[in-house]
Amino acid sequence: MEGEYSPVINPEDFVEEIDNLYFPLVPGTTFFYEGESDEGDSLRTEVYVTDETRVVMGITTIVVRESEYEDDELGEETFDWYAQDRDGNVWYFGEDSNEYEDGEVVSTAGSWEAGVDRAQPGIIMPGDPQVGDAYYQEFYPGEAEDQAEVVSLNESVTVAYGSFEDCLMTGEWNPLEPGQEENKYYASGVGLLLEEKVEGGDERLELVEITTE
Repeated sequence: MEGEYSPVINPEDFVEEIDNLYFPLVPGTTFFYEGESDEGDSLRTEVYVTDETRVVMGITTIVVRESEYEDDELGEETFDWYAQDRDGNVWYFGEDSNEYEDGEVVSTAGSWEAGVDRAQPGIIMPGDPQVGDAYYQEFYPGEAEDQAEVVSLNESVTVAYGSFEDCLMTGEWNPLEPGQEENKYYASGVGLLLEEKVEGGDERLELVEITTE
């Protein structure tokens, strides 16, 4: 994507709930994912939608805690900030990221906040995704520049959680990490089902369970 990236953010354009069919975030919901790293280590990710909020750029965002484990050892924990606008687009406003080694925080380098140090929010999921749509998911120049494109709207996907038709598929990449690309698959009414590297490795992570409080 070329040109200056400067989305117009107006607090009046945002709503309280996140009910995008491909990216629903209901407080109290936990998504469990399992997979294997390129080195053969077991991977587990738990995504918990908290009932907490954080105000970023005047927007009240929902806080989502994502915990990543490798061979059952916590490697990274992030608190992500999401909000949905009136058109159904789910925006990503930043994250508080902590990397762990032997139970201790060793780095917070992945953290960023929209509106601070030239960082801007990105769209994690369009409200009406169409094939060919391309967008920044996050924008912190030189640090976080993830981008995505809608590739398909009719994929068939089977994971441990179940089999689904008419799934949304995105291709995702980061120009700061050339040679790395992954595909993600989303089911309407469920959310993210599967992510797999298609360039730069063969790591795969799939949905195995969803629980609600």
